[in-house]
Amino acid sequence: MKLILTAASLLAAVTTGFSQEQTARSTDLWQIIQSGGPIMYPLGAISVLGLTLILVYLVTMNRGAVVSHRYMQGADALIRKGDYLGLLALSNRHNQAIASVMERALHFLTNNPASSMAEVREIAQAEGLRLASLWNQRISYLADIGSIAPMLGLLGTVLGMITSFTVVANDAVSSRPMLLAGGVAEALITTAAGLVIGIPLMAAYAFFRGRVQGMISDLEAASTVLLAHISVSKLNQ
Repeated sequence: MKLILTAASLLAAVTTGFSQEQTARSTDLWQIIQSGGPIMYPLGAISVLGLTLILVYLVTMNRGAVVSHRYMQGADALIRKGDYLGLLALSNRHNQAIASVMERALHFLTNNPASSMAEVREIAQAEGLRLASLWNQRISYLADIGSIAPMLGLLGTVLGMITSFTVVANDAVSSRPMLLAGGVAEALITTAAGLVIGIPLMAAYAFFRGRVQGMISDLEAASTVLLAHISVSKLNQ
């Protein structure tokens, strides 16, 4: 019985100590953030924005949004039948990028039956370039935020140093060392915060830039295959 009570007391002491340590760490972190001055507020806002964009892009910007095996099978079957209106309807029901490209090309083809395949390919290429530009524009927001964050940190550094030099210039302040330390702390904390936010965002931008290149390659390959099938189907008609 004494052994159980001793073990329980030891466990309670360890748990209490761990809880106090975690509380102290949280308090210290909050104090550090507060020491960064007013620049920490816009830095916090853009960090939340950057994280939100990363999560959204992880869900929406993947190769499944470009082409699906189901769509390619259905499109191939309709092209073999020469049913371009059916393929247009199929493209309207799907939200993949290849469906958008084929929808534009088929809309032009059905309205202009005498058009050449070169003209149809130009329409498809124009839509593909529009989508590629849209994807690149979206991920460029990460690079913009990643560039702004260190600049805001630098602004906080300048403000902190101005505070410190103002304290040095004022000889009448008895608590000059504490105020001087506060200005230096603000300068260093904002610089560190800007880099901590900017570096991961630039890394995320590099990651999504590679993903976008893969999406563009998949779109080009899928559209080339379908347009080649349409060209063969038109020759056989």
